[in-house]
Amino acid sequence: MSNEKQVDPGRRGVLVATCAAGGVVGLATAGALVSTFQPSEKAKAAGAPVEVDIAGMAVGEQRTVEWRGKPVWIIRRSPEMVASLKQTEGELADPKSERSPDMLTPEYARNEYRSIKPEYLVAVGICSHLGCSPSSRFATGAQPNLPDDWHGGFLCPCHGSTFDLAGRVFKNKPAPDNLEVPPHMYEGDNKLIIGKDAKGEA
Repeated sequence: MSNEKQVDPGRRGVLVATCAAGGVVGLATAGALVSTFQPSEKAKAAGAPVEVDIAGMAVGEQRTVEWRGKPVWIIRRSPEMVASLKQTEGELADPKSERSPDMLTPEYARNEYRSIKPEYLVAVGICSHLGCSPSSRFATGAQPNLPDDWHGGFLCPCHGSTFDLAGRVFKNKPAPDNLEVPPHMYEGDNKLIIGKDAKGEA
Protein backbone atom coordinates (compact mmCIF):
# COMPACT_ATOMS: atom_id res chain seq x y z
CA MET A 1 0.00 0.00 0.00
CA SER A 2 1.41 3.39 -1.00
CA ASN A 3 2.03 6.04 1.69
CA GLU A 4 1.57 8.86 -0.82
CA LYS A 5 -1.46 11.00 -0.12
CA GLN A 6 -3.90 11.34 -2.93
CA VAL A 7 -4.69 14.93 -3.90
CA ASP A 8 -8.25 15.71 -4.79
CA PRO A 9 -8.38 16.62 -8.54
CA GLY A 10 -10.36 19.78 -7.78
CA ARG A 11 -7.75 20.92 -5.29
CA ARG A 12 -4.96 20.16 -7.74
CA GLY A 13 -6.45 22.66 -10.21
CA VAL A 14 -6.58 25.37 -7.54
CA LEU A 15 -2.93 24.75 -6.62
CA VAL A 16 -1.78 24.91 -10.26
CA ALA A 17 -3.72 28.13 -10.84
CA THR A 18 -2.29 29.69 -7.66
CA CYS A 19 1.28 28.83 -8.65
CA ALA A 20 0.79 30.19 -12.15
CA ALA A 21 -0.67 33.44 -10.80
CA GLY A 22 2.21 33.78 -8.37
CA GLY A 23 4.68 33.32 -11.20
CA VAL A 24 3.00 36.03 -13.25
CA VAL A 25 3.05 38.43 -10.30
CA GLY A 26 6.71 37.60 -9.69
CA LEU A 27 7.60 38.28 -13.30
CA ALA A 28 5.64 41.53 -13.29
CA THR A 29 7.40 42.65 -10.12
CA ALA A 30 10.79 41.77 -11.57
CA GLY A 31 9.94 43.73 -14.72
CA ALA A 32 8.99 46.75 -12.64
CA LEU A 33 12.25 46.55 -10.73
CA VAL A 34 14.30 46.31 -13.92
CA SER A 35 12.51 49.33 -15.41
CA THR A 36 13.39 51.44 -12.37
CA PHE A 37 17.09 50.94 -13.15
CA GLN A 38 16.72 52.20 -16.72
CA PRO A 39 17.32 55.95 -17.38
CA SER A 40 14.18 58.02 -17.60
CA GLU A 41 13.20 59.84 -20.78
CA LYS A 42 14.06 63.10 -19.01
CA ALA A 43 17.57 61.84 -18.24
CA LYS A 44 18.03 60.70 -21.83
CA ALA A 45 16.93 64.09 -23.14
CA ALA A 46 19.31 65.90 -20.77
CA GLY A 47 22.26 64.30 -22.49
CA ALA A 48 25.73 63.76 -21.15
CA PRO A 49 28.58 66.19 -21.83
CA VAL A 50 30.47 65.61 -25.08
CA GLU A 51 34.27 65.70 -25.18
CA VAL A 52 35.91 66.93 -28.38
CA ASP A 53 39.58 66.71 -29.25
CA ILE A 54 40.37 70.00 -31.01
CA ALA A 55 44.08 69.30 -31.47
CA GLY A 56 45.05 69.82 -35.06
CA MET A 57 42.02 71.87 -36.06
CA ALA A 58 43.04 74.03 -39.00
CA VAL A 59 42.35 77.77 -39.05
CA GLY A 60 38.97 78.26 -40.70
CA GLU A 61 37.92 74.66 -40.03
CA GLN A 62 34.42 73.81 -38.80
CA ARG A 63 33.47 70.61 -36.99
CA THR A 64 30.00 69.49 -35.98
CA VAL A 65 29.15 67.24 -33.01
CA GLU A 66 25.81 66.23 -31.54
CA TRP A 67 24.73 67.27 -28.05
CA ARG A 68 21.19 66.75 -26.73
CA GLY A 69 20.13 65.92 -30.26
CA LYS A 70 21.35 69.27 -31.58
CA PRO A 71 24.21 70.02 -33.99
CA VAL A 72 26.93 71.98 -32.22
CA TRP A 73 29.45 73.81 -34.36
CA ILE A 74 33.08 74.27 -33.38
CA ILE A 75 34.85 76.79 -35.58
CA ARG A 76 38.48 77.80 -35.33
CA ARG A 77 38.44 81.41 -36.43
CA SER A 78 41.35 83.07 -38.16
CA PRO A 79 42.65 86.45 -36.90
CA GLU A 80 40.82 88.03 -39.85
CA MET A 81 37.56 86.34 -38.85
CA VAL A 82 37.94 87.62 -35.29
CA ALA A 83 38.72 91.14 -36.54
CA SER A 84 35.57 91.13 -38.70
CA LEU A 85 33.36 90.92 -35.61
CA LYS A 86 33.95 94.59 -34.79
CA GLN A 87 33.04 95.58 -38.34
CA THR A 88 29.55 94.04 -38.17
CA GLU A 89 28.37 95.41 -34.80
CA GLY A 90 26.33 98.28 -36.26
CA GLU A 91 24.40 95.90 -38.50
CA LEU A 92 23.40 93.42 -35.79
CA ALA A 93 20.08 93.10 -33.98
CA ASP A 94 21.67 92.07 -30.67
CA PRO A 95 25.43 92.77 -30.81
CA LYS A 96 25.98 92.41 -27.04
CA SER A 97 23.86 89.24 -26.67
CA GLU A 98 21.45 90.91 -24.25
CA ARG A 99 18.31 89.09 -25.41
CA SER A 100 17.49 86.01 -23.34
CA PRO A 101 21.07 85.72 -22.06
CA ASP A 102 20.32 82.93 -19.60
CA MET A 103 18.89 80.79 -22.40
CA LEU A 104 21.20 81.71 -25.27
CA THR A 105 24.53 83.01 -24.00
CA PRO A 106 26.38 81.88 -20.85
CA GLU A 107 27.91 84.70 -18.83
CA TYR A 108 31.45 83.78 -19.89
CA ALA A 109 30.46 84.17 -23.56
CA ARG A 110 28.78 87.57 -23.30
CA ASN A 111 31.51 89.38 -25.15
CA GLU A 112 32.11 90.45 -28.73
CA TYR A 113 33.49 87.00 -29.56
CA ARG A 114 30.65 85.09 -27.83
CA SER A 115 33.25 82.62 -26.65
CA ILE A 116 35.76 81.76 -23.96
CA LYS A 117 38.65 81.89 -26.42
CA PRO A 118 38.38 84.42 -29.27
CA GLU A 119 39.89 81.85 -31.62
CA TYR A 120 37.01 79.37 -31.19
CA LEU A 121 33.26 79.73 -31.69
CA VAL A 122 31.06 77.07 -30.10
CA ALA A 123 27.42 77.45 -31.13
CA VAL A 124 24.28 75.40 -31.71
CA GLY A 125 23.70 75.29 -35.46
CA ILE A 126 19.94 75.87 -35.36
CA CYS A 127 18.33 79.09 -36.59
CA SER A 128 16.28 80.89 -33.94
CA HIS A 129 13.46 81.47 -36.45
CA LEU A 130 11.96 78.08 -37.31
CA GLY A 131 14.74 75.65 -36.50
CA CYS A 132 16.49 75.25 -39.86
CA SER A 133 20.24 74.72 -39.90
CA PRO A 134 22.17 77.67 -41.38
CA SER A 135 24.91 77.09 -43.94
CA SER A 136 28.47 78.29 -43.50
CA ARG A 137 29.40 81.24 -45.69
CA PHE A 138 32.95 82.00 -44.59
CA ALA A 139 34.09 83.56 -47.88
CA THR A 140 33.91 87.36 -47.88
CA GLY A 141 32.46 89.68 -50.52
CA ALA A 142 29.42 89.60 -52.77
CA GLN A 143 27.65 86.26 -53.14
CA PRO A 144 24.11 85.13 -54.00
CA ASN A 145 21.63 86.05 -51.22
CA LEU A 146 24.30 87.99 -49.32
CA PRO A 147 25.27 91.68 -49.22
CA ASP A 148 28.20 92.97 -51.26
CA ASP A 149 30.16 93.83 -48.10
CA TRP A 150 29.72 90.38 -46.55
CA HIS A 151 32.39 89.68 -43.90
CA GLY A 152 31.68 85.97 -43.51
CA GLY A 153 29.22 84.12 -41.34
CA PHE A 154 26.14 81.96 -41.78
CA LEU A 155 23.06 82.03 -44.02
CA CYS A 156 19.83 80.23 -43.17
CA PRO A 157 18.57 78.68 -46.42
CA CYS A 158 14.94 78.56 -45.26
CA HIS A 159 14.10 82.26 -44.88
CA GLY A 160 17.34 84.15 -45.43
CA SER A 161 18.39 85.06 -41.89
CA THR A 162 22.10 85.87 -41.66
CA PHE A 163 24.51 85.60 -38.75
CA ASP A 164 28.05 86.88 -38.31
CA LEU A 165 31.04 84.76 -37.32
CA ALA A 166 30.00 84.98 -33.65
CA GLY A 167 26.51 83.67 -34.43
CA ARG A 168 24.91 87.11 -33.94
CA VAL A 169 21.85 87.76 -36.10
CA PHE A 170 21.71 90.72 -38.47
CA LYS A 171 18.96 93.32 -38.28
CA ASN A 172 15.68 93.05 -40.18
CA LYS A 173 15.83 89.28 -40.53
CA PRO A 174 13.18 86.67 -39.62
CA ALA A 175 15.37 85.13 -36.89
CA PRO A 176 14.67 86.96 -33.62
CA ASP A 177 17.78 85.91 -31.70
CA ASN A 178 21.44 85.05 -31.94
CA LEU A 179 22.48 81.43 -32.22
CA GLU A 180 22.64 79.61 -28.89
CA VAL A 181 26.02 79.15 -27.22
CA PRO A 182 25.86 75.91 -25.23
CA PRO A 183 27.55 75.44 -21.85
CA HIS A 184 31.16 74.52 -22.51
CA MET A 185 34.65 74.57 -21.08
CA TYR A 186 38.22 73.64 -21.94
CA GLU A 187 40.40 71.06 -20.24
CA GLY A 188 43.89 71.98 -21.32
CA ASP A 189 44.59 73.31 -24.79
CA ASN A 190 43.20 70.41 -26.79
CA LYS A 191 40.05 69.16 -25.08
CA LEU A 192 36.69 70.94 -25.37
CA ILE A 193 33.77 69.76 -23.24
CA ILE A 194 30.29 70.67 -24.46
CA GLY A 195 27.40 70.43 -22.02
CA LYS A 196 29.28 71.46 -18.87
CA ASP A 197 31.10 74.58 -17.76
CA ALA A 198 33.76 75.30 -15.17
CA LYS A 199 31.07 75.54 -12.46
CA GLY A 200 29.79 72.10 -13.37
CA GLU A 201 26.56 73.56 -14.71
CA ALA A 202 24.85 72.17 -17.80
